Amino acid sequence: MARLVVLASTSPFRRELLGRLQLAFETVAPETDETALPDESPAATAERLAVAKACAVADRYPDALIIGSDQVAASGSHRFGKPGTRENAIAQLQAMRGKEVVFHTGLCLYNSATGRSQVRVVPTHVGFRDLTDAEIEAYLDKEDALNCAGSAKSEALGISLLRYLRGDDPNALVGLPLIALCDMLRAEGVALP
Repeated sequence: MARLVVLASTSPFRRELLGRLQLAFETVAPETDETALPDESPAATAERLAVAKACAVADRYPDALIIGSDQVAASGSHRFGKPGTRENAIAQLQAMRGKEVVFHTGLCLYNSATGRSQVRVVPTHVGFRDLTDAEIEAYLDKEDALNCAGSAKSEALGISLLRYLRGDDPNALVGLPLIALCDMLRAEGVALP
């Protein structure tokens, strides 16, 4: 019998990405405080929260492969989370225009039967165009980007805001590094093509 795969996330983006692997899986909401620790780097925050999300649901799934993921976007000392409001999205895009933002996507595959964790952080370097206020407004008129870190959905119209994307896995920017996840699942005996 195949081991149960659990996605510890309520993100529709992560659910859609995991669905591409054509594995049966369940989703569950992890109860996790996503506050960064003092002096914690963006990559360390993403890694810690990915592990915390996977482990947060382990008691409910004692014999499962649990996937936790988190993303922290940063440019210099400035971090960009989910904007939540149009005003916050405008402010984020104004702060990112003409700059490079690194999206650190943490990934953890936790085997709740053995206690083994595989953890990686996959960075994606994103160069934003020097956007005008009018371009930002026009983008937000057409794209609901209030629920994604950095306010720019690269898988949709947000690609028009960018100068470049550099990274090992384009899926990482959307929220779930599938190439790394496939390696981790294979290491746990999951058959993938």
